[in-house]
Amino acid sequence: MPQAPAALETRGLVVAYDQKVVVDGVDVALPKGSFTVILGPNASGKSTVLRSLARVLKPESGEILFDGRRLEEFGSRALAREMGLLPQDTVIPEGMRVADLVSRGRHPHHTPLQRWRAADDDATRDALEATGTADLAGRFVDQLSGGQRQRVWIALLLAQQTPVMLLDEPTTFLDIAHQYDLLDLLRRLNGEGKTIVAVLHDLNQAARYADHLVLMKEGRVVATGSPSELITAERVREVFGIDAVVCPDPVTGTPMVVRK
Repeated sequence: MPQAPAALETRGLVVAYDQKVVVDGVDVALPKGSFTVILGPNASGKSTVLRSLARVLKPESGEILFDGRRLEEFGSRALAREMGLLPQDTVIPEGMRVADLVSRGRHPHHTPLQRWRAADDDATRDALEATGTADLAGRFVDQLSGGQRQRVWIALLLAQQTPVMLLDEPTTFLDIAHQYDLLDLLRRLNGEGKTIVAVLHDLNQAARYADHLVLMKEGRVVATGSPSELITAERVREVFGIDAVVCPDPVTGTPMVVRK
């Protein structure tokens, strides 16, 4: 079966913090229309790669291609119409209501002369409803719980309506029910044609929801492929340093990791 063209691709990507290299020569292609999860232990470079893909971090060397074009060829507004990012380090705005924050996802679709449209109302409302935050619309963001805030940030990303969505540990602060609600939502959006790229820590959630995995360790890509190809006892030991049994998930049949 031919492989889908890459939505995003890195070639020789090197990223450093304070002159210390944390991503070292990464070559990876993320298929268009895939649900890709980047996995690896702490400090493996997962979030750094994601932030570089979103042009939040500037590489020391190498290049990033988006739909075959160098990332720097895109203007900021044009890129924000094509690719949205949910970062880890969101800043909680003081005195802003939920609906107003979520509506900011519509800004890339406006020009200085273009007014708010009915389509913007629809996108904001749909994002609130999809994330179960419609009942919070009038609340102040800084008065919400951590889990509620996380769902509001995801609603903002949905309101942006980009064909590519990058999410850095999106299940942080969410209880287990909302984690699966979010992953179900992402899989539904993926089924509708969106390219999803997420950093996750839970191997079993990644195996259940993703169709493409990127395994990282010490700033390098160890392997890429489907969950059935990559989630093996040998790979889990190599990348995460734990002894585990990998067996079929009794519900989905996808690989399930059980620590010995």
